[in-house]
Amino acid sequence: MPIYNAIMQASAEMREWRHYLHAHPELGFEEHNTARFVAEKLKEFGIEVHQGFAGTGVVGVIRGKGNSKRMIGLRADMDALPILEASTHNHKSKKDGVMHACGHDGHTAMLLGAARYLAETRNFDGAVVLIFQPAEEGGGGGKVMLDEGLFDKFPVESVWGMHNWPGLDVGRVGIHHGAAMAAADVFDIRIEGRGGHAAMPHETADPIIAAGALIQGLQSVVSRRVNPLDAAVVSITQCHSGFTHNVIPSAATLQGSVRYFNTEIGKEIHQTIAEMTDEVAKAHRCKAECKWEIGYPPTTNDSEAANRAANTAAEVLGAGSVKMNPPPSMAAEDFAYMLKARPGAYIWLGAGHPQANATLHNPNYDFNDELLPLGASYWAALTERELALE
Repeated sequence: MPIYNAIMQASAEMREWRHYLHAHPELGFEEHNTARFVAEKLKEFGIEVHQGFAGTGVVGVIRGKGNSKRMIGLRADMDALPILEASTHNHKSKKDGVMHACGHDGHTAMLLGAARYLAETRNFDGAVVLIFQPAEEGGGGGKVMLDEGLFDKFPVESVWGMHNWPGLDVGRVGIHHGAAMAAADVFDIRIEGRGGHAAMPHETADPIIAAGALIQGLQSVVSRRVNPLDAAVVSITQCHSGFTHNVIPSAATLQGSVRYFNTEIGKEIHQTIAEMTDEVAKAHRCKAECKWEIGYPPTTNDSEAANRAANTAAEVLGAGSVKMNPPPSMAAEDFAYMLKARPGAYIWLGAGHPQANATLHNPNYDFNDELLPLGASYWAALTERELALE
């Protein structure tokens, strides 16, 4: 089952869709034009359309030839990033400071391409639910859709996701048994001291000294508290204090993120950071508080579903196209919420090897249009395999 001829013949049109979406990017929960574009295309293809999940989410339902009540979900993300695009191609973003720097324009176009093929052929038994999700980039749009009853209204038995992956050859996929992407939590630490004159530090409780000691100490959380076989990252990304050269300030703040694959390890890191924050602050005659914002959980594939995804990819892209269990990424992905609710698999679709300054989340990034027929064919083949006619 190679690349579908009908889908390959539609490559130019998918490219036009992708370029339109790239030129008109929208941030999370603001994808009104994108949602309208998607909904109009689905209706044009004769597909049942539902709108309003998470505000701008769009769901299409295609029912196959058989009478089965089975149902699977395919998901694409739609939002862009707050980045000023640096490239000069003709479909460059028309909105200053917003661009599709992660390929969600391509993900949407691939699922639309598969949708048209599936609506025309309907060579499957059951229903496929096309989930066009808003706000993946930090907004948790997938969780919002679930909280608003997505899987209650459309009780899919499995759910499937995909992301283009620079650094992996075009025509290859990466698939994991277990975690593919990490959890990502954010912490905000405020250290309260006692300010005073820079010439009289003995009369103060200097929060900057406490912050410096804490920054150093937090570097040991992973290196000395976590088993080296359990991957985790603690990063301090912001440090703020003071306002002039001759005043010791009364407060300092630190912000950062924690990444991990094992939720138990995540709990241990949270506890260790909280304890260290309190103890280091006390050692410097300060007080401190650590607040957490719990982010996306690990994106964890069902092993059986991962095998089925691998078999489908191998049929579409050829023998040897599948790389099983490549090193997982410390980036996070809110498809994790859907995989917690239903079994399924999230795959990486190889996007080739761009220059270092043109990869994901970079102002020079652009989705590789070669992937459009590959991804759309994978979606079509997966649907026909998962919901095979008897």
